[in-house]
Amino acid sequence: MVAPLLRAALSTRKTLLRFPSPSLFSTACRKTHCPPPPVAKKVPFSATAHGVTWQDPYHWMSNTSDPDFTSYINQENSYADAFMRETLELQNTLYSEMLSRLPPDITTPSERWGPWLYYQCIPEGKEYPILYRKPAVESKGWVASIFSSSGGGFGREQVLLDWNDIAEKHGYVHVNTCRVSPDHRFLAYTVDTKGDEQFQLQIKDLGNDSVLPQPKVAGVVSLAWAQDSSTLFYTLCDQNLRPYRVLCTKLGSHSGDDAVILTENDSRFCLDIASTKDGKFITVNSNSRTSSEERTIVSISLAALQVWFINASNPHTGLQRFCRRVSGVQYFMEHHRGIFYVLTNAPTCKDKNFSGIGLYLARCRVDDAQSANLEDFFIPGDDMCLWDMDIFNGHLVLFLTKNGSVLTCSINMPIDFDNESEMEIDSLDPWFFPLPSDMCIIKPGSNDDFMNTVYRAVVSSPVIPDFTVDYDMSTRTFSIAHQEDVRNISADIQGDGSVGWKEWKDIYEKYSRNEEEVTTIDMHKHGSVWWKDYSEKYYCTMKEVISHDGVRIPMTILHSRAAYREGQSPGLLHGYGAYGDDLDKSWCPDQLSLLDRGWLLAFADVRGGAGPDRSWHERGRGLNKLNSIQDFVSCAQCLIDDGLIHKDRLSALGVSAGCLLVGAAANMHPQLFCAAILKVPFLDVLNSLLDPSLPLTTLDYEEFGNPQNQCCFEYILKYSPYENITEGACCPSMLVSAAFNDSRVGVWEAAKWVAKVRDTTCPSCSSAVILQTSMDEGHFGGGGRFASCREKAYDYAFLIKNSDWQRV
Repeated sequence: MVAPLLRAALSTRKTLLRFPSPSLFSTACRKTHCPPPPVAKKVPFSATAHGVTWQDPYHWMSNTSDPDFTSYINQENSYADAFMRETLELQNTLYSEMLSRLPPDITTPSERWGPWLYYQCIPEGKEYPILYRKPAVESKGWVASIFSSSGGGFGREQVLLDWNDIAEKHGYVHVNTCRVSPDHRFLAYTVDTKGDEQFQLQIKDLGNDSVLPQPKVAGVVSLAWAQDSSTLFYTLCDQNLRPYRVLCTKLGSHSGDDAVILTENDSRFCLDIASTKDGKFITVNSNSRTSSEERTIVSISLAALQVWFINASNPHTGLQRFCRRVSGVQYFMEHHRGIFYVLTNAPTCKDKNFSGIGLYLARCRVDDAQSANLEDFFIPGDDMCLWDMDIFNGHLVLFLTKNGSVLTCSINMPIDFDNESEMEIDSLDPWFFPLPSDMCIIKPGSNDDFMNTVYRAVVSSPVIPDFTVDYDMSTRTFSIAHQEDVRNISADIQGDGSVGWKEWKDIYEKYSRNEEEVTTIDMHKHGSVWWKDYSEKYYCTMKEVISHDGVRIPMTILHSRAAYREGQSPGLLHGYGAYGDDLDKSWCPDQLSLLDRGWLLAFADVRGGAGPDRSWHERGRGLNKLNSIQDFVSCAQCLIDDGLIHKDRLSALGVSAGCLLVGAAANMHPQLFCAAILKVPFLDVLNSLLDPSLPLTTLDYEEFGNPQNQCCFEYILKYSPYENITEGACCPSMLVSAAFNDSRVGVWEAAKWVAKVRDTTCPSCSSAVILQTSMDEGHFGGGGRFASCREKAYDYAFLIKNSDWQRV
């Protein structure tokens, strides 16, 4: 998997609940023309908790070094090949379509940081990206000497890191974190070449293009440079992949000499480190969840429960504590001209009722830095939720939702510190960044230059290819720097699909106080304002679905205006709903291969994921997890009951924790879906959470509950997919994809699920359940852009094959 480079460069059985089944289900069994599927051996094993005993004859699979397990996985791979053999021509067709949409090479627009322009490129014919930089100004001094020694000159690019070289040497590459030193002379990065997420720290001298011999430490997660550019802080994982220790290394030292700065002994928490935007401080955070390289903004689930900070200009002065751990109270800190700005969910203002739902912005002076000394600065109103912030020398950027709409705004800095009461948003004179539509998603760029006045973001929607927007916070204008090049989209739309300023005017006037200063001429002066929009070819809308308890669940619907047939088309419902994370609904050109074949794609934003406010996560986790599952079922039933798709042609897709939704829903309604794809699936929920020796299990207690507690045990037992497979049911066809080296969700979870489904459900139907395991990858995969297309072609061919089994 390729991490976001620019950000990096610059974590007795209870009765099963039942729901009313959709009407007019088909009852015909699915039949295959393959040889019989493999039969896994059974080894007697019983488990007991809270007076309940259950049998698990496939428990032996958790020993992945057992030769019988490897043999079984290989047999399943062979069976999957046989099952999919008739789709080979279709796979090749789909793969060719996806490749035809890709440009020969992909280059991101450069971002300035100090004297350099950083950018990445995937060259023609290459799988993976290369990180480059070139001088933004004429090279002088040591900058010039670097380019002289490397054969470059003014304006010539320099290769910082080539993923392709690593992949060619090791066969697998996953770069997690990259950090360039403050003087831009060194690149520290972590790389996994096996798929087990034991990331190794490496430091590259950008002056002579060589990797330093020391340190090379395994199990490193986060990195932060001190201002001297020779002192590097890093977090180290324990055997359960929990970042539990902060260490400090000096360039040229031996890793055995690295000083231990802090150790988190409580297995419920992990440590994370980061530099403040201006580089003057390093924050050390104790979180209840490990961070993810895919995170683009701070969510409260990743804000710190306990915070320390280090003076980056004098790192050897040691840690200073900002706050002690208080149950439920979280913080995230930034620094600006001697003042810490702090996001927290615990306002200090005594006349405010603390709901524990929203985030608030507070502040205190560095020389008085204690959480007890915080002064409330901005507390959103009841109709607004604050999610995150970014900070620059002259501007503060806030990420908000208001009445469910996503908003991003900038506020001029500095702000008078002597106000005695918190401010309302309007009193801060915000400039709201315009977006083309409410369906758009905005993802921050790297924005590493503290002195910059331009905020870079990537904007997209299901019908708008990603485009990079530069929001000039000083002039309150914007320009489009780049848009993803998508080729070979059939041209049955008016014009070339380009739209411009006039489509943004209504939204811009709604949120901007300075619209009279922004004209079309200004836009053309600062850059192109045109972008590709395929909304005339592909229809996208948001539908509210009434769940079991009357709560309205947002569901995004996408289909081709030409190929879709209401009531007849097949459908694919995507689900996730965990950790307060968003379900990705951004532009994906691969999906056009389904849309152009008449498919309807739906995305269920169930409780437990991200939502209109932070309570959305709380209402779908722990002892509320069944809400997530019931929301997903309601969305599926809505697609059928409202006649949006054919009643027998609905499929489901889940990834990792999203498979919990799909597996549980399939158990509750075996004939709701005709097919399902479960990728690196979290399905053996109860058994995994009962085993604290597994990586990340203790960190997952906050999300799913700790089954050592009887109340949590009984609740998890109600929905855990592996424990609730319906006896004798006609189950949907399933493609279960696993990775042998997966350290987050053990490969045995997928294998146990498939074996038990085959053993428990209708033999005819379960023969269409296949297990496909990658033997040399991890949880996040390992393929580049071509391998990703090949994987999608395989998945889509499976869906098409199994949605067409009973056409009408």
